[in-house]
Amino acid sequence: MYTKVWFVLAFLMLVLVACGGGNQAAPDSAAPTTAVQTGGNGRTFTIGTEADQPQTFVVTSDSRASYVVDEEFFADALAKLGIDAGKQVIVGTTPGVTGEITLNFGKAELLEQARFTVDMTGLRTDQDRRDNWLRDNALQTARFPQATFVATAVSGLPATYTEGEEISFQLSGDLTIRDVTRPVTFDVTASLSGNTLRGTAVLPLTMSSFGIMPPDFVNTLTVADAFSIRVELVAQQQ
Repeated sequence: MYTKVWFVLAFLMLVLVACGGGNQAAPDSAAPTTAVQTGGNGRTFTIGTEADQPQTFVVTSDSRASYVVDEEFFADALAKLGIDAGKQVIVGTTPGVTGEITLNFGKAELLEQARFTVDMTGLRTDQDRRDNWLRDNALQTARFPQATFVATAVSGLPATYTEGEEISFQLSGDLTIRDVTRPVTFDVTASLSGNTLRGTAVLPLTMSSFGIMPPDFVNTLTVADAFSIRVELVAQQQ
């Protein structure tokens, strides 16, 4: 279960990019998208027809990345960990998210570049023992303190975007945890208001897909292979 933390990084990066994606109008008007909620009477952008001017947004300290996983505790858990037997949903969170995204509404592809990093050493749950095991064994943060996400494409955006609206789309890119890189696609909801991008990105993953076997401690606890990453991102235009 502790190995799941590294996924948070991925999630984290993803959300960052996702928020950037939220600013964008969709390069492919035929791609499916859902407008969740309309903000105020903001400016409407049409991808590919605006001024050819890159806009860079930098992630702020208000951003967070989390992993969510199911654990089941057995008889020995009470004596060893102070946890009653039974199933629990575990959430680990880190505020250590940095990065930036550059958009250009004058280009059909919209996304010029986006790269994010997550401080794996900052992941915390309600158990220090779990967090220490994750850092020392699963994530090996002494060797790999950061996870990275590099965005490569955005899909499912509308042809136009009105400032203040919250929209849903998909963000694809390469996620690197420890020394393994995998292509992933996040489901994102995001909005752009003034100079601020806000978004949430969610990604279902499995530990085994990154070469990590789910923890299984006899008579103490087991951790599910499947888990999800959730990133809440805030970025400011520079």
